[in-house]
Amino acid sequence: MTNMKTVLKKLPVIGVMGSGREAHEKYAIPLGQWIARHGYHLLTGGGGGVMEAVARAFISVKPRAGLSIGIIPGRPGKSDYHPPAGYPNPYIELPVYTHLPDSGRKGTHPLSRNHINILSSDLLVFLPGGAGTHSELELARRYGKPHICFGTTSIKAAHHALSHEELFRLIPKLLPAG
Repeated sequence: MTNMKTVLKKLPVIGVMGSGREAHEKYAIPLGQWIARHGYHLLTGGGGGVMEAVARAFISVKPRAGLSIGIIPGRPGKSDYHPPAGYPNPYIELPVYTHLPDSGRKGTHPLSRNHINILSSDLLVFLPGGAGTHSELELARRYGKPHICFGTTSIKAAHHALSHEELFRLIPKLLPAG
């Protein structure tokens, strides 16, 4: 028997956070395609809006190395598990089902899947969004995760990108060495 050492290359995970209602396609589509073309995994909250638009763009790229990952919320008070309506969106290849129901204004609470979104991402890109997106940004700061705000300057962040070109130059610089 031959000793064979298999080395798996860990692909970086880029989390894209943004509105669950509005797709912001002018930001999300080029970003999803770029992430796929550069050999990264995509992580979102697995729902609609930005999450669906970026995942749809991501999986449209063939061939690609990464997966479209969605962290799926739970619903309180149910004895059997059923994700909320619209979860996961049809472009999620690896849904990670949780029992965690909190989101929006409760997005930093211990029962929010947002902690998993942030902690599982090597780098986060924040597109325009509401209370849930803001809570994810708060968690990124809390956990010291590198992040970029794109498409909005109303959020205070360590890094802002005002164009796709600027964003695509920043992402590799901010990804942790691995």
